Amino acid sequence: AENIIARYRCWIERVVIELNLCPFARKPYESDRVRYVVSDAGEPELLLADLEQELELLHAADAGKTETTLLIHPYALQEFPDYNEFLGVVDDALEQGGYTGEFQVASLHPDYRFAGTEKDDVENYTNRSPYPALHILREAGIEQALAGFATPDRIPERNILTMEKLGAERMRAILDECLEIKV
Repeated sequence: AENIIARYRCWIERVVIELNLCPFARKPYESDRVRYVVSDAGEPELLLADLEQELELLHAADAGKTETTLLIHPYALQEFPDYNEFLGVVDDALEQGGYTGEFQVASLHPDYRFAGTEKDDVENYTNRSPYPALHILREAGIEQALAGFATPDRIPERNILTMEKLGAERMRAILDECLEIKV
C-alpha cells in the first residue's frame, strides 16, 4: 500500500499539480487534507463496500482535516470498460446513501478514455493515473474553489491544450516514472 500511495502522490505532484490540471488540488494536497486508501478488493461488490465505508467516514470527518478521499483500487476493475460501467453503481451509491449534493466522485484509471476519443488520444491523459481510483470530493469544497476562477468552464479545454503541448509519449513517460517508485 505504501508503494501504491507513493506512486499516486508522484502522479498528483507531477501531473495534477505541476501541470495545473486541477487548479484547486494544490491546497488540500499541500495541507495534507487528502485521505489515501488502498482497497484490497478484487471484485466490484467488495469495492462498493469500501466506497460506502469511505463515504461514511468522509461525511463524519471535519473538512478542515480531511477534504477529500482517494480510494485507490489496484485489484478491481482493471479493464476500463468495466470501470466505466461501475461508475453508474457509484452514482447509485451516492444517491442511496443520501450523499447527492454533498459528494461527487471523479474517475481516474490507467486506461481512461473519454467518449468520442481514440485509445491513444492525448486528452485521455488528464484522467489517466497509475492505478484505478475513485476520488471522492466534497461539493462544497469544489464550489468554494471554483468561485475563485473567472472561467472554470474552460478548465477542461485548457487541460487538453496542455496535454497536446506535452504529447502522449511524455505523459506515458511521467506515469512510468511514477510507477517505478518504491518506498
